[in-house]
Amino acid sequence: MATLSDIGVSALINILSAFAFLLAFALLRIQPVNDRVYFPKWYINGERASPRRGGNFVAKFVNLDFKTYLTFLNWMPQALKMSETQLINHAGLDSAVFLRIYTLGLKIFVPIAVVALLILIPVNVSSGTLFFLRKELVVSDIDKLSISNVPPKSIRFFVHIGLEYLFTIWICYMLYKEYDNVATMRLHFLASQRRRAEQFTVAVRNVPQIPGHSIADSLDHFFKTNHPDTYLCHQAVYNANKFASLVRKRDRLQNWLDYNQLKFERNPEKRPTKKIGFLGLWGERVDSIDFYKQQIKEFDKRMELERQKVLKDSKSILPVAFVSFKSRWGAAVCAQTQQSKNPTLWLTDWAPEPRDVYWRNLAIPFVSLTIRKLIISLSVFALVFFYMIPIAFVQSLANLEGLERVAPFLRPVIELKFIKSFLQGFLPGLALKIFLYVLPTILMIMSKIEGHIAVSTLERRASAKYYYFMLVNVFLGSIVTGTAFQQLHSFLHQPPTQIPRTIGVSIPMKATFFITYIMVDGWAGIAGEILRLKPLVIFHLKNMFLVKTERDREMAMDPGSVDYPETLPSLQLYFLLGIVYAVVTPILLPFILVFFAFAYLVYRHQIINVYNPQYESGAAFWPHVHSRIIASLLISQLLLMGLLSTKEAANSTPLLVILPILTLSFHKYCKSRFEPAFRKHPLEEAMAKDLLGRTTEPDINLKAFLADAYLHPIFRSFKEEELVEIRVDKVRVDRHQSYADKAQSRDDISSPSPPHHAYHPTSPPHHSYHQPTTSPPQDIYHHGIPPQYDYNHYGYHYEAESWTSRD
Repeated sequence: MATLSDIGVSALINILSAFAFLLAFALLRIQPVNDRVYFPKWYINGERASPRRGGNFVAKFVNLDFKTYLTFLNWMPQALKMSETQLINHAGLDSAVFLRIYTLGLKIFVPIAVVALLILIPVNVSSGTLFFLRKELVVSDIDKLSISNVPPKSIRFFVHIGLEYLFTIWICYMLYKEYDNVATMRLHFLASQRRRAEQFTVAVRNVPQIPGHSIADSLDHFFKTNHPDTYLCHQAVYNANKFASLVRKRDRLQNWLDYNQLKFERNPEKRPTKKIGFLGLWGERVDSIDFYKQQIKEFDKRMELERQKVLKDSKSILPVAFVSFKSRWGAAVCAQTQQSKNPTLWLTDWAPEPRDVYWRNLAIPFVSLTIRKLIISLSVFALVFFYMIPIAFVQSLANLEGLERVAPFLRPVIELKFIKSFLQGFLPGLALKIFLYVLPTILMIMSKIEGHIAVSTLERRASAKYYYFMLVNVFLGSIVTGTAFQQLHSFLHQPPTQIPRTIGVSIPMKATFFITYIMVDGWAGIAGEILRLKPLVIFHLKNMFLVKTERDREMAMDPGSVDYPETLPSLQLYFLLGIVYAVVTPILLPFILVFFAFAYLVYRHQIINVYNPQYESGAAFWPHVHSRIIASLLISQLLLMGLLSTKEAANSTPLLVILPILTLSFHKYCKSRFEPAFRKHPLEEAMAKDLLGRTTEPDINLKAFLADAYLHPIFRSFKEEELVEIRVDKVRVDRHQSYADKAQSRDDISSPSPPHHAYHPTSPPHHSYHQPTTSPPQDIYHHGIPPQYDYNHYGYHYEAESWTSRD
């Protein structure tokens, strides 16, 4: 059992680690060679120029302005400058609401920590029960500050019960206010957005095969019959895996051609050449530019043949489509109603925004979705319990005194003072963090197998799985396995009737392990997040060996978005720990407060300067956050009831029975009051927005606007005359498409998805990015861009997408 000195060693190690990470970040971020790693968001927005373009050779790699080294910590106030409205316009509502989770943690736990430390610590310390149990149980100085130190049948338990009621009321009050605020922000955000494709579009799955009719004919007939006044058009989805493979290969050839042309422009006196043998090591030497042009020309012919083959094969059309309507009201009616008397056919739901679509899963037959979900549920169940083995091992490290009693031959090594402090104060939390490192990737793969068609939904499902894993393994598993192992000696040498009492007393003792985990994950881990060591190394390796063109450099710079599947469950674990231990072991609360404050500052900086959202869901994840904090409340109440029952507090324990009932009633009210804003779209709002649109844009050609919003890659590759035949007039140019989308397009291109780069043999369309007027703060280089905060890039001032006609 870790002592106060062990906790002190762990705190010292983690504080020094966090400080080292922050110092390294502060120095690395001001070096010109690292600018694209620490400020990619501004490069993507077109509001930051590379500092390596001017100056001498050394200045391209090292910052020679020594004044900036004196102000290397100014990133902290810079991260707090931007208001919430500006943040929404700059990064989207998802990012702003994500940060509100951290401020909610501070609002909840600051008052709770003050009250608990001032009232509960004196109550617990003055009891002194554990002084008489030292021979029976493994205890530490931390346990003397917990409820374990209160003697059985003590009247002091009424203080704990009273504070449990007080804390529950305060948490519910803060949750209600925050749910109300976020729901209002979401409705305001959606109402403020201008015309977007997903507002008029519905995803239709499990379209029935009618003999003698194609899928396209069935779609047209069904929606013209059942939605005659609002149906506009539909976009078919094709299964074109072979074609997609050709697209990927052509993309690589085009990249090599761009590289060689750029190389020739820099040195016109010498044309680049290559050997056409294996890996370019032998064979005939040919002109590189001519070689790749010829290869691309041959691929264009093969792609053309494959496109025609797919178009003529009716089996290539999948029983899924994106159906567009003349109004938002029409789309809302279709998306939120049952279309057929057979509830398994013509399934409709709101279409994700185009960049949120996970195209690969559109090809999954609907009948297999239920089977897939069942298999994945069983797999997650098995995975959770498989991980119990390493979790139990980690707990054995955290409880060395208990280990000594079972394996006394390890005593000479364990008793070394520094090794003992290191093992108990730092290693358990680090080991658990390592075991959890690969888990989010595994859970995301499982979520993809389930068949969800939106990236945002995939991330929410992966987040839910990770939360259940953290709840069972990290929290409950740590308590159960740790307690059983630690108290094994007592279990074997006492009557069975005393075992529940021993467990009840020892549950609070796991606070020492969770304190070390918070310091490793929440202090040093968050400092490692801002350092971005892994992206830094990968970027420079790619820049040295793989980057050939500016497009390659953009891909190497790709920062991605906030890792919601991992970050949200970790956040919810901290809420769980704080709520459970607020009454049991309140000394844990200051460690959690440091985490929430530090993480808020770090992620605010990252969202402003680094992360580029892959999609915008309008804070659709908030109901899950709310529900899991409510679950944490229920768990804390049930655990306190169980703990007091072992303390023979028969007079006071029944007072807690009503608390879970009141909590569930509160949750049910919030669910009915606020959740519809996240699940449905009011027809009243849709009609009001339609009326406003008709007033402000009376001449809009909506069919042309929606014609290729969800366009399949085959259509993006046709020649001009063929495009007329398939009624596609223009190429969509999405000014908000991120470089992260480009990375995903290469991952998803084997699916029936439209690639973000259109391949056209004669005149390939280009992407034009709207350049917002936002600018990064001028805090790095003396030749930096002047700040001008006119945040019109996203959110409340969202503008209509720009389009480029092919005609």
